[in-house]
Amino acid sequence: MPTPANFLALDLGAESGRAMLGRFDGRQLALSEIHRFPNIPARLPDGLHWDILRLWSEVKQGIALALGEGEPVSSLGIDTWAVDYGLLDRDGVLISNPYHYRDARTDGMIEEAFRRVPRAEIFRQTGIQFLQINSLYQLLSSVVSGSAALDLAQTFLTIPDLLNYWLTGRAVCEFTNATTTQCYNPNQGDWARGMLQQLGVPTHLFPGIVAPGTELGPVLPSVGREVGLPSERPVPVIAPACHDTGSAVVAVPASTSSFAWISSGTWSVIGTEVPEPVITEESLAYNFTNEGGVAGTFRFSRNVMGLWLVQECRRTWAQAGEEHSYDELTDMAARARPFLAVVDPDYGEFFRPGDMPARIRAYCQMTGQPLPESKGAVIRCALEGIALKYRWVLERLEEMLGRRLDPVHIVGGGTQNRLLSQFTADAVDRQVITGPIEATATGNVLMQMMALGHVGSLAEGREIARRSTALLTYEPGRRAGWDEAYTKLLSLMEVLP
Repeated sequence: MPTPANFLALDLGAESGRAMLGRFDGRQLALSEIHRFPNIPARLPDGLHWDILRLWSEVKQGIALALGEGEPVSSLGIDTWAVDYGLLDRDGVLISNPYHYRDARTDGMIEEAFRRVPRAEIFRQTGIQFLQINSLYQLLSSVVSGSAALDLAQTFLTIPDLLNYWLTGRAVCEFTNATTTQCYNPNQGDWARGMLQQLGVPTHLFPGIVAPGTELGPVLPSVGREVGLPSERPVPVIAPACHDTGSAVVAVPASTSSFAWISSGTWSVIGTEVPEPVITEESLAYNFTNEGGVAGTFRFSRNVMGLWLVQECRRTWAQAGEEHSYDELTDMAARARPFLAVVDPDYGEFFRPGDMPARIRAYCQMTGQPLPESKGAVIRCALEGIALKYRWVLERLEEMLGRRLDPVHIVGGGTQNRLLSQFTADAVDRQVITGPIEATATGNVLMQMMALGHVGSLAEGREIARRSTALLTYEPGRRAGWDEAYTKLLSLMEVLP
């Protein structure tokens, strides 16, 4: 039986971050939250940025608090959101605060990229979904603007790679996160250097790529002294799946291979595991993506805007002095009229921060539908739209792969919205299994355990996840209205961007 051990997962999301201590007793994994902190962007005159130095301080605080628990930590690993990055100068110093992916500087950059390299060629070389937030278009915006930072830059590091560099001194990019940038060629197993040169992006920026589960090295002595790490007991830093969705999928408690997964949070990502990228005319037409997974897999998937719509509604109402918990808003939605109106959660105007209730009503007015006036009606409209878009993605997955994906596993914080989970079962007309809630941290820890030999395979890790998680199962229930609403969504997708 494996030796009991403790592992620290530092999980940074777009809304908040936390340090989670995973205690493995040889059979089950138990997670406890050691530290939680908000992730608040900072707007400067030149645009919207992440407050990366504050995040770095919070990471160190999380490590210090974990060590203060009095139990030895076998290793630690960091995962974060994807696509954003920092640039280092020739001395290895961060040049400026990383931009936030919702910054407007990427407006028009996809079109600019297509003027330089055809859309089909970019997809052929990368297999990645076209989203203006992708690192490729962020870098292109710097090329187009003649950025001084880009001229000075010597090294490109995605956010978890940057934090790992500050922890260990090792400047590399981890595979699962590198693939999300749309700068990586999965067929060649290297950065898409020819395409990058055509776009004017300097290729010397891109460092070596390491596999998920790589031991990067011990925590630097200077950092160790700061967090209270005894010099005689160095703690190795493991690169798990450093992309948070990559780690979340590791923790999917599936027992078969024919399942679909949804990583549900601010964004939803819907997909399945494949042994190699699916780069075809169909996957290009449907704007699907092939992101790196673990154990020789790729995540064939598509993004959906997700609970961002609900989060922005809640924030808008709170600014007006009307505070509601997520549970209160979900209860209001459950009591609201079904299918008052149908919205596509991926409609372009929903992408940026702002008055989301007003934008949802404007969408309904523009499409000739009744306007959701109450808070419950607005939230229900958003949740139904998300579930309907899940169905569209699932149907396209099955069409391209030629097989049925069943059941659907939902993992992540979004599983706490039970109404959305039931809506999903009703919309896709199949069983939905939810859990773990802390999928990203669980997958992060499982990858550390694999790296150190406590877990022998991905299948064994998922078995541990099943044993360690209270799963909930949702069966399709009240299906009346879902097919009609789905037909409406399809018609809206044909006429609106």
